[in-house]
Amino acid sequence: MHTRDLERWQHPHSFLGHAHRRNERRTLAVAALTGVTMVVEIAAGTYFGSMALLADGWHMGTHLGALSITALAYLAARRQRDSRAYTFGTGKFGDLAGFASAVILAVVSLLIGFESVTRLVRPVPIAFDSAIAVAFLGLMVNLVSALLLREQHADKDGGAAALAHQGAHHDHNLRSAFLHVAADALTSVCALVALMAGREFGWNWLDPAMGVAGALVIAVWSYGLLRDSSRVLLDRAADPEVADHIRTDVEAGGTDRVADLHVWRLGPGHFAAILTVVTHEARTPDHYKALLSHHRELSHVTVEVQSCG
Repeated sequence: MHTRDLERWQHPHSFLGHAHRRNERRTLAVAALTGVTMVVEIAAGTYFGSMALLADGWHMGTHLGALSITALAYLAARRQRDSRAYTFGTGKFGDLAGFASAVILAVVSLLIGFESVTRLVRPVPIAFDSAIAVAFLGLMVNLVSALLLREQHADKDGGAAALAHQGAHHDHNLRSAFLHVAADALTSVCALVALMAGREFGWNWLDPAMGVAGALVIAVWSYGLLRDSSRVLLDRAADPEVADHIRTDVEAGGTDRVADLHVWRLGPGHFAAILTVVTHEARTPDHYKALLSHHRELSHVTVEVQSCG
């Protein structure tokens, strides 16, 4: 067989998200902004002797670490996308990074919760004016970062709708970075409300109470990201509605039945499907692939055809 004839049946296994490069650049920009803010806060805190500035600076360092994981995952996935070492490409690198970042986010929520409960039991003096300035600075930085990391979904059409509602285009790597800056913004908002109330009304207890509330919200966000990214990493089957649409398309003629079907996610915007069709009429796999061609997210389809006489 000639090489050109063989190439007709071959295809690439690059299953990266449609905005992979753009998301990589945005993550790097946010990481740089976070790094600069961290250095400025630590330097200023050391020079002016402000514990609030030092604490927030090192807190920024934890988010810089998580953002670095996100950026490295984008870089590695892009550089290794054509490597034959990965059977179905590198589309899940982002899900792995998202899972790791979710674990970091969970640890951050535990630390915030522990420190807040400790301060409820043993209150400490608060330098309100300095703390308010730090919280405001952190809020501004994180709002800018959140705008840069906001995920935008392209409109889907026709047959793609069944898979789009399943979150086929959701980038868990970008989502993890967004949740880190959103968590930091949330703690800044809680801190500002509590600090202003404490300064005006003497409610020092409100600061650690807000910390507990913020820790609970961050824990919920972390759980959602852990759940969704782990489902992809473990090749959990797609939503039953997705499989129903595929069965309906294949069995519409009345002579074919789907005996076995597996649908799972390969990366943002990419699904794979393996199906066994039992039929009374001899048809090629290409016939069934054509029936499913309007499902744009089905990037890798394997069809086995069995005759039942």
